[in-house]
Amino acid sequence: MLTLKLITEEKERVIKGLEKKRFPNAAEAIDNVLAIDKKRREAQQELDACLAEQKKAAAEIGKLMKAGDKEAAEAAKANVAALKDKSKALEEAKATAEQEMTTLLCTIPNIPYDEVPEGSCAEDNWVVKSNLKECVVGKDTVGNWDANPVVETAKLPHWELAKKYNLIDFDLGVKISGAGFPVYIGKGAQLQRALINFFLAEANKSGYTEIMPPTVVNAASGYGTGQLPDKEGQMYHCDLDDLYLIPTAEVPVTNIYRDVILDEKDLPIKNCAYTQCFRREAGSYGKDVRGLNRLHEFSKIEIVRIDKPEHSAASHQEMLDHVEGLLKKLELPYRILRLCGGDASFTSAVCYDFEVYSEAQKRWLEVSSVSNFDTYQANRLKCRYRNAETKKTELCHTLNGSALALPRIVASILENNQTEDGIKVPAALVPYMGCDMIN
Repeated sequence: MLTLKLITEEKERVIKGLEKKRFPNAAEAIDNVLAIDKKRREAQQELDACLAEQKKAAAEIGKLMKAGDKEAAEAAKANVAALKDKSKALEEAKATAEQEMTTLLCTIPNIPYDEVPEGSCAEDNWVVKSNLKECVVGKDTVGNWDANPVVETAKLPHWELAKKYNLIDFDLGVKISGAGFPVYIGKGAQLQRALINFFLAEANKSGYTEIMPPTVVNAASGYGTGQLPDKEGQMYHCDLDDLYLIPTAEVPVTNIYRDVILDEKDLPIKNCAYTQCFRREAGSYGKDVRGLNRLHEFSKIEIVRIDKPEHSAASHQEMLDHVEGLLKKLELPYRILRLCGGDASFTSAVCYDFEVYSEAQKRWLEVSSVSNFDTYQANRLKCRYRNAETKKTELCHTLNGSALALPRIVASILENNQTEDGIKVPAALVPYMGCDMIN
């Protein structure tokens, strides 16, 4: 949630940022925020004056009673009662304005950093790096989806390979739960476990403390990280208990620090977590949902950081380097994109996507998004740290990223490592798989 201080002091920058995010009627929304704030401040000023007058009038009652002026004392009592009624009405007016303010601010996305490119959709994202060919940062490298990289693979897509080697049973998943809930079998399940252990081990080497959080959260947690009220339609909701199945470990792990004041010396905090993730993926269809491309339940390792503002850019770069290192060790063809304003998430200030290439499908598959949220989530969470020098509390910066999501990594490993003898296991996974071929 944007801070009122930012909106008040940098109104024009906020409006321009919202326009880059393609947020409709940005200027009107910000003017509404400021109008509600004016109403709130006026109510507060009137309330303060009323309470002061009430206190003064109450003190006069005792003096009048002591002086024996009963009639004047009764009039003073009536005045105090009227002032109390007025104070109550002003408190209600202030509370109403504050609620209106919070409700409106929750509908306004984060503003992007200056380095976020202009654009309205995925075709406007900037390719900033690839391990397949030289890429120039800029819009002219974007949308060149037909310039597919050349990789030495066979042509079977992963869903056919999964069936050929009895690794994943999609039909059985439909029988048990429905589409988007595959059943992993034998070495397919073993490959999942190997990837989970590999990703967690690499996160541990990079200094991340592992967390095992719940996979259901309350509404306050969804609100804290921005899934609510923006994405409630994409989350599975348990009506009876008013709990939500998590779409990512970002939600429970970041909420560990909700309503917490941290010591500056403890920053940055680095956590990682393996969880199952659940997404309704409403509106997805066609090739986007074939095989492992888009699931309702999947495994993912998430990395989360809580940091102070002046170090969050460095933290973000370290996270990008960590994810890139994983893809290098898995020997997968990948590229990194800086998302444009219109394609970035509601809560991010800057986001980079990692994609692996599917030769069989002739397309890039997103496997990670690594985002810096600036103070946007922290303001919702009331996640602060105490400045060691000034002793004042300040909002933290929050960051997170997938490191990594498993389904499309599995798809890419199967498709890019298929041989006549089976699927070659990447060297980095052999210690976790206990074999170097899947056949």
